[in-house]
Amino acid sequence: MTLTSAETIRLAEKIGAQRVVLARELSMREITDIAKNTEMPLEVFVHGALCVAYSGQCLTSESLGGRSANRGQCAQACRLPYEVICDGEHVDLGNQKYLLSPQDLAGFALVPKLIAAGVTSLKIEGRLKAPEYVASITRNYRQAIDSAVSGSSVNFEPKQIEEMELTFSRGFSPGWLNGCDHKMLVPATSSAKRGVVLGQICGISHERIAVELTAPVKRGDGVAFDTSANAVSQGARVYEVFHHGRSLTESVSHGVVELAFGRDAIDFDVIEMGSQVWKTDDPQVTQRLRKSFQTKYLRRQQPISLEVIAHVGEPLHVTATLPNGLSCHVTTEIELAEAKRHPLTHNVLEEQLGRLGGTPFMLSGIESTITGNPMAPFSVLGSLRKKLIVALEDLVISRPIRQRVKDINSVVQKVVSTGSLKNTIEQASSIEPTLHVMVRTLKQLYSVLQLGERNLAADFSDIRQYREAVEMAKQENAQLFIATPRIQKPSEMGIFSSLAKFDPAGVLVRNFSGLEYFRDKRIPVTADFSFNATNPLTVEFFKQRGVERIAVSYDCNREQLVNLASAMAGNLLEVVIHQHMPMFHMEHCVFCSVLSPGTNKTNCGRPCDDHVVQLRDRIAVDHLLTADVGCRNMLFNAVPQSGAEVVTQLISKGVKHLRIEMLNQSQEEMTGILEAYRKLLVGEVTGREVWAKLRAANRIGVTRGTLEERRNPLAIL
Repeated sequence: MTLTSAETIRLAEKIGAQRVVLARELSMREITDIAKNTEMPLEVFVHGALCVAYSGQCLTSESLGGRSANRGQCAQACRLPYEVICDGEHVDLGNQKYLLSPQDLAGFALVPKLIAAGVTSLKIEGRLKAPEYVASITRNYRQAIDSAVSGSSVNFEPKQIEEMELTFSRGFSPGWLNGCDHKMLVPATSSAKRGVVLGQICGISHERIAVELTAPVKRGDGVAFDTSANAVSQGARVYEVFHHGRSLTESVSHGVVELAFGRDAIDFDVIEMGSQVWKTDDPQVTQRLRKSFQTKYLRRQQPISLEVIAHVGEPLHVTATLPNGLSCHVTTEIELAEAKRHPLTHNVLEEQLGRLGGTPFMLSGIESTITGNPMAPFSVLGSLRKKLIVALEDLVISRPIRQRVKDINSVVQKVVSTGSLKNTIEQASSIEPTLHVMVRTLKQLYSVLQLGERNLAADFSDIRQYREAVEMAKQENAQLFIATPRIQKPSEMGIFSSLAKFDPAGVLVRNFSGLEYFRDKRIPVTADFSFNATNPLTVEFFKQRGVERIAVSYDCNREQLVNLASAMAGNLLEVVIHQHMPMFHMEHCVFCSVLSPGTNKTNCGRPCDDHVVQLRDRIAVDHLLTADVGCRNMLFNAVPQSGAEVVTQLISKGVKHLRIEMLNQSQEEMTGILEAYRKLLVGEVTGREVWAKLRAANRIGVTRGTLEERRNPLAIL
């Protein structure tokens, strides 16, 4: 949900959320500010892989490969190599190729500050990680939390950090928690798991590699060597370690050692003097971690409370309750007889039922109700205890019971019938389909006004230019909606205030705080694609909160888009039919990272103002990189996406608002694009003809992208 401020969290509060996970791009200062301004319990990421883009705002996998990151199918395009093209020239960055691949987050040292800031829950990323990773990371963060709660500092031994790095690490960093340091966040020299820096190569022979150590090594360890960009990565297990000519069986942690490997395990021709060496695996560490979770029961035990009812002539009843309130009930198979010598007592029940050693549970208390003078053999109590343990184990691993809507179609139909009525023939004929054009510079705005367009949107990186844009539009009797940034942090509400002072015809809002702010100012608002509206329930939800219309999520494929249009009033939806898909939306600034000596926006010198920068991918396609008012970067797909072939079908379903987004087109290019779509809207040409014309006119063609017709559509309505 891109929750970056107390204002954005208000939506979660209104729909009944009990805890929210903040965006990972927040600093300690910003987290503290948010905690002071909301009652909502906060959860924060503290360890694991970092996405370079804001979660929920990354369309790269969707745009390039049809796999939506917002639907759990991320293909990790951020981990691929890129090159920088600045003002048309290639920038030599040496071994910096992985420009969008952050180091992994490791915030263990900041746990006391996070707790002091008001954070109530810490989240560890674990996508595709091994059990050994889980064992190591959770244990160490458990220790960090316990130390912080007891008032102690969090001081990990070097071997603890090494253990965590060996389970998985691209290099550790505090992420954004200490603020922005773009060079630290993305060193750009690798995107793969590296482990621990073992040392540096200081000698090479045909049989051994000499390494000056910075970490311990021994026989059996896995190691990898940095090689030049064009060489194949080299790695193998250490067969033998030599120190001063003597073969060692024990670990050695300093000095110069010679490492020997199995026959043909290493290509010595590509190994380079001075290169770094990494320890990628330590079998002893792996074995130790594996033992920690291969025992039948973990040592950590959950306290349980018991309620026991014992009546003569009835089975013995036991109800066990866990700390989270879940409970289970067991009974004996026989009825209790009246005691002749050893009646059942509270102490006997506590002793016999409390024998839980070796199980995941421990007895925290027992309440007993004993009527008459019943008796129960120890064998019966033992069997009941075993039965109780099985029931408790089933209880703790059971999936939670959730309230579900039994018939989603009936709910959708109710929304349609009581709220946004599906468009009728009369409604469809009352409003003509409208073309909306988004521009990104004043020059483009002037051009489209001269071309006769009057329903416009502007998305400028320098929001001061909105004043001139609004005046220009008013002089031509045009309706101009100005766009907010996608992200709003605690210190950035002033941006909304500035936008309101420009007195636009409306605002294209991109987050919930913007929606609330401009709605309360009685300024018309359109919700953009970043609201991730993919179904009638979402559209109706935001309509009730003041949006005049909402742009359909770019995650919708062609069939889903048509289905949504069929279910809603056409004047509520705005469909983007031509655009360069916005892929990565990042707090990370590539301009600062590689084109400036600075580390963040306070000292970078703003190279983004003076240079046109593109990132070249592995197939030599150059994607435009831009920066917004908050210095956040956006990477746009170089190949424009056209939905021309679905326009006629959308109009037949009642869709009234169709948007074209310009990026860096010239006036001539914009003229061709607008002319093609205008003819399409009035039926002079077909969608296929428009698509073919645009493809021929563009040097790198166009793509159908997410609007490609699919044989087996995934229905979502």
